[in-house]
Order: sequence, then C-alpha cells, then structure tokens
Amino acid sequence: MEYRVGDIVTLKKEHPCGSHDWKILRVGADFRLECLGCGHQVMLARKIVEKNTKGLNHAKLSVLHR
Repeated sequence: MEYRVGDIVTLKKEHPCGSHDWKILRVGADFRLECLGCGHQVMLARKIVEKNTKGLNHAKLSVLHR
C-alpha cells in the first residue's frame, strides 16, 4: 500500500476520543498521524501503521492553473 502526506487512514483500534480516522502528516520510517476526532498527534513506526490499517483514502491533489 502506498501512503502519502494528506491521506486519511482508518485504523483497526479506535482512539480514546472514539475516532478511527487519522490524517497522515509525515511519511518515512515513522509516520506522524493526527486524529481527526480530537486533533491529537502521534508518531508511530511504519510497521505498526501498515499492520493496523483497515482502510486508506487517498487525498485528492488540486492543481492550480495560472
């Protein structure tokens, strides 16, 4: 699965605020994720994110024409 900054990831386990959805802020050996329910940010190892991903919604890139 290809992960990109701005994508929305649905994880198997819910955050204590009740949300399953996270926005990807950083991609690399570690991921920085932001909870879409409360805004809390966490750093997780790539292996953990890949293992616990239930769904992935790719961000739509908008192109500005000048």
